[in-house]
Amino acid sequence: MLETFVQRSIVKHYRRLGYIVIRLRATDTAGIPDLLILKDGIASFIECKAPGKEPTPIQLHKHEELRKEGFKVQVIDKPIR
Repeated sequence: MLETFVQRSIVKHYRRLGYIVIRLRATDTAGIPDLLILKDGIASFIECKAPGKEPTPIQLHKHEELRKEGFKVQVIDKPIR
């Protein structure tokens, strides 16, 4: 199963729940998560992975930076139905 399939299912899920979902495809920041989700004044990030895949070291470093700033960061490697 491809990461894009997982990502599409996550986007659909969060949009159904009323979130604004922004795909962060081309940024100048290495390791930034794939999705930014916004709702009720709260911003969170989601890293999408193919099943069984792990974030890279640079991604893990960026996740930690974001968490230290108070943001929630999730890594999801399974489709959400």
